[in-house]
Amino acid sequence: MRASSPSDPEWAENLFGFEVLIVDHVLLVRINRPEVGNSLSRRMREPMARIWERLDADDDLRVAVVTGAGDRHFCTGADVREIAGDGAVPSGDAADEPIVWSPVARGVRKPVLCAVNGVAAGGGLHFVADADIVIAAEHAAFLDTHVSVGQVGAVENVGLTHRLPFGTAMRMTLQGTGYRLDAARAHALGLVDEVVPAAELETTALEIARSIAANSPRAVQLSRAVLWDSLGRPRQEAEAAGWQIAQEHWKHPDFLEGARAFAEKRAPRWTVGEP
Repeated sequence: MRASSPSDPEWAENLFGFEVLIVDHVLLVRINRPEVGNSLSRRMREPMARIWERLDADDDLRVAVVTGAGDRHFCTGADVREIAGDGAVPSGDAADEPIVWSPVARGVRKPVLCAVNGVAAGGGLHFVADADIVIAAEHAAFLDTHVSVGQVGAVENVGLTHRLPFGTAMRMTLQGTGYRLDAARAHALGLVDEVVPAAELETTALEIARSIAANSPRAVQLSRAVLWDSLGRPRQEAEAAGWQIAQEHWKHPDFLEGARAFAEKRAPRWTVGEP
């Protein structure tokens, strides 16, 4: 059963393969093809790109939550039936076609949470590996199906090596459908940040998203960028780069506003958009 939907959405739109709602500065995105395991179709590339573009362009939007429709599958990756039909890949055939599913690959500046409501497999791991925070239902499971359907495990799998022990990421990659992580094990290894009952999944994700949205939008975006940029860099170099960004932020109105609001015991009035 799907967790309760947010009440009184400010905006809602149905795009092919997605249901999108905006509530309290949060963009809620449901992958909406439950009849085919919420798999990814070529027809979903353009809507996915539009979703990320809207998230970054709309100053009223501060956080996104990505989940799946139904309670069986979060996302099972590429629709293999399309590949079997004409050999075309949902992620794009040309070398210069961007990976649209990943907020990291698309350069999204705002936080993206992943609420895993069932099986996350293959290309569905883009959303998991590249999310800022991952929440999973107790019955969720994670596996990589690429080699089992004759494909190379690559981009998503590299992402997994940043969130899992290398051996576990390698085992998922090489065993394919022969190995899966349940939610509890994924949490123990660090792939998942919180495990909750299925009925509480969407509510929990939205609570976390609203908590993030209450903070300084500019400070949140810069802090997120510092941490992602630190991956793969020597610690001292990453800390020096982060310190420079922190110092530059001292000139932003939110820097003084946060201190004044705290001192005056009131809610801060953050600057929306670039000052």
